[in-house]
Amino acid sequence: MTAPADTLVYDTATVAIWQSGSEYDYNRELQTPEVDLIGWLNLWLGKLLQKIFGSKFAEQYTEIVLAGLFILIVLLLIWFLYKKRPELFMRSGKKLAYHVEEDTIYGIDFEKEISAAMLRNEYREAVRLLYLHTLKQLSDAEKIDWQPYKTPTEYTYELKENALRTPFRELTNRFLRVRYGNFEATEALFHEMQTLQREIVKGGMS
Repeated sequence: MTAPADTLVYDTATVAIWQSGSEYDYNRELQTPEVDLIGWLNLWLGKLLQKIFGSKFAEQYTEIVLAGLFILIVLLLIWFLYKKRPELFMRSGKKLAYHVEEDTIYGIDFEKEISAAMLRNEYREAVRLLYLHTLKQLSDAEKIDWQPYKTPTEYTYELKENALRTPFRELTNRFLRVRYGNFEATEALFHEMQTLQREIVKGGMS
């Protein structure tokens, strides 16, 4: 008995067409998709909102909530930078003749150095020394924990008593404007700060 002839014919032209067609490209299904962080966050947040508030709320507000979270993160970063580097938000980033590392509250006769700076009409230096003197007074009274790496703004948050915090904040603002904001230091400004210093001492330093 004769075996039936093999009717399967390999049509190379048809196979070539199939291979070139994207609908037959099965390899693409095995490729790892690119990670879309925003899309992933949107999907994750949508599922979370749907679980808590329902699908209708999630459909309407997922993108709004995501945008709000992004804005909140940016604002927190700005606040953190302002707290750590207030000079970045002043009018001028001009470098000064002295550096933060030189600012210390120990080993200085403040009364003598301030008087000498005033006699030389170096009001900028007098303002700096007056502010450091105030920090030393607050530190000696254990109202703040002075550290060389801390910023002036941090000390305002350490003061809990309004009688101290309010005048000290004003004193700090004037100091920062002079030091980082290209604000001219004058004799009148120095005496304003001196008055604030006395108010701080009177407000609860004893």
